[in-house]
Amino acid sequence: MFSIEHEFDATVVTLIDEGKAPLLEDVVINAFEECVTIEQFDPRTDGLQKVTLSMAQLRDLRAALNLPEGVYKLAAPKA
Repeated sequence: MFSIEHEFDATVVTLIDEGKAPLLEDVVINAFEECVTIEQFDPRTDGLQKVTLSMAQLRDLRAALNLPEGVYKLAAPKA
């Protein structure tokens, strides 16, 4: 299950783990104009873990999910 919320400066997607236990904490994805952050509470450290991806990294991740094993370099987008 997931939710999508449009806020003033970001689109927020929350991914909720469903199914058999043990379940993982929710994942919150914040999409800003210049970057995307991914956050998840870590019960082992009792803290929030946060990863920030540039828009180029996000583009590469999207492509990587659909490619076979290997090393790739995407062409820069045309302006």
